[in-house]
Amino acid sequence: MKNTLLTIITILAFLFQSNAQQFITKSGNISFYSDGPLEKIEAHNNQVNSALNTESGDMVFKVLMKSFVFEKALMQEHFNENYVESDSYPNSTFKGKVVNVKEIDFTKHGTYDVAIEGKLTIHGITKDVKEKGTFEVSKEGIHGMAKFDIAIADYNISIPGAVTGKIAEEIEISIDVMLMPFNK
Repeated sequence: MKNTLLTIITILAFLFQSNAQQFITKSGNISFYSDGPLEKIEAHNNQVNSALNTESGDMVFKVLMKSFVFEKALMQEHFNENYVESDSYPNSTFKGKVVNVKEIDFTKHGTYDVAIEGKLTIHGITKDVKEKGTFEVSKEGIHGMAKFDIAIADYNISIPGAVTGKIAEEIEISIDVMLMPFNK
């Protein structure tokens, strides 16, 4: 409860920076996929919080690590206990901006290429990221999508010796969020 309240306060503080149109979601989707020699690993999280300020381009994400769901319960347990250490690092966050926000007409339906830059924090490690994605503007809101790879070593996530070389060292991250108008 305390964590949810803090998330809501953080998002509201972000949103009221200006009078721009604000878009949010509390049910965005992030998944990851790893295709290593030992086996394929895939997990999905549909409890992602995100907010976008269409005037400034400011964008934030907050992901509860224990909300990732795996096909096999043992994979989920190993992910939380041995890899991302969810008790010590319960959230991953992104804080950045859409750098080409002025090129997007949020009043006109269509699909727009976006360039996003910011700070991605996973496992207590923060790295600068620059990625590309798309926004699909419609009467329902803004559908944001992106796909990119990260090296798990960049975020100090260790692979146990017993499976070194059998699990991929890079994972593919897919983001799919439907941002809805906040002030309607």
